[in-house]
Amino acid sequence: MELIVAVDRNWAIGRDGDQLAYLSEDLKRFKALTMGKTVILGRKTLATFPGGKPLKGRDNLILSTDMNYVVEGAVVAHSVAEAVEKAPADAVVIGGASVYRALLPWCDTAHVTKIDAVFQADAYFPDLDAHPDWRAEEPSAPVEQDGLTYRYVTYRRI
Repeated sequence: MELIVAVDRNWAIGRDGDQLAYLSEDLKRFKALTMGKTVILGRKTLATFPGGKPLKGRDNLILSTDMNYVVEGAVVAHSVAEAVEKAPADAVVIGGASVYRALLPWCDTAHVTKIDAVFQADAYFPDLDAHPDWRAEEPSAPVEQDGLTYRYVTYRRI
């Protein structure tokens, strides 16, 4: 299993239920890395998508503890164990914070967009630089957009 996330210098990922920045090149990368795959996300993350609808071109696996929760065009898992059981090996975890934390032990690759800024935030991703089980590969060249600089870093579980 893989994951994809955008973080600031403090590994923040969001505020008030939304991501920190919308970077068009990063969104294109997100689409390229997830298209045709199963994406795993939480109910709150789904609510932030246009119309609250599942992503097109991907199988959407929504994690929710609400046993009555149903999403047209998606599969719902009511526990981490059920999500892991239903997800194919190449599934991509796409958030939010609690879903990342819950499924990180099953992931072996993390595609991280590291934004060189500090945002006001209330949701964070674990600091993989400080985690002994993860190693970063060489980062991409810096990308600048809308006054922000960021790099793509792939982390692998060792």
